[in-house]
Amino acid sequence: MINPSKNFSVSSLKVNVYNSEAEIARAAAEIVYEYLYNVLQEQETASVLLATGNSQLKFLDELISLGGIDWSRVTCFHLDEYLGISANHSASFRQYLREKVEQKVHPQVFHYIEADAQQPLIECARYSELLQTHKIDLCLLGIGENGHLAFNDPKVADFNDPYTVKLVKLDEVNRQQQVNTGYFSNIEQVPQYAFTVTIPTICAAKRIICLAPGQRKAKIIAQMLRREVTTTCPASILRHQTQATLFLDADSASLI
Repeated sequence: MINPSKNFSVSSLKVNVYNSEAEIARAAAEIVYEYLYNVLQEQETASVLLATGNSQLKFLDELISLGGIDWSRVTCFHLDEYLGISANHSASFRQYLREKVEQKVHPQVFHYIEADAQQPLIECARYSELLQTHKIDLCLLGIGENGHLAFNDPKVADFNDPYTVKLVKLDEVNRQQQVNTGYFSNIEQVPQYAFTVTIPTICAAKRIICLAPGQRKAKIIAQMLRREVTTTCPASILRHQTQATLFLDADSASLI
């Protein structure tokens, strides 16, 4: 087990700081492995809500390499997807999760947001109903450079959202981040709208693991942990979640 170089709490949120992204990936994988193993010892099935993005890649590889989880008893969901994008598009989160997770561990079922559905509002309702019939045992998160969780950007985030899944317009910071991380060549290619699981749904998960490595995240992490809890930094709501742990590396923790 890799021990953090520093650990502390901000309100109810536990914060672990490691020396590198590689250490985050290994430490988080070991914690998630132990948690999921114990959940499956106590109940027949587990439900997991997965994030995508570069912050998750090393972690997912580490988790899968540990083995020992009976994925045939795990139901998977994902947090968000671009409106209108096809399932085989190189930037599709469905494509990412099929390659990085489903094809490697073969869960009991992976419920995907069908982003190119002909009636997007009906798709929101369908996916909402699926989520509502499962208690989410584990939610895996990243944090956007604007503080978003999933695609809950500051202008559309609602800590008391009545919806489970909704359609949102993406802000320019979010769309540019997708370009900067290599998923699109330019901002014009990034869809303007997306499906997202809402913040109350995320916060209802029994366990939340949030990974936020890298220097690009340092400014928003400082805002998240030091300023008030507000939708101007949606990730700040994690400070009220006793079941959440935030994993930082030396770069992302450099301003706190």
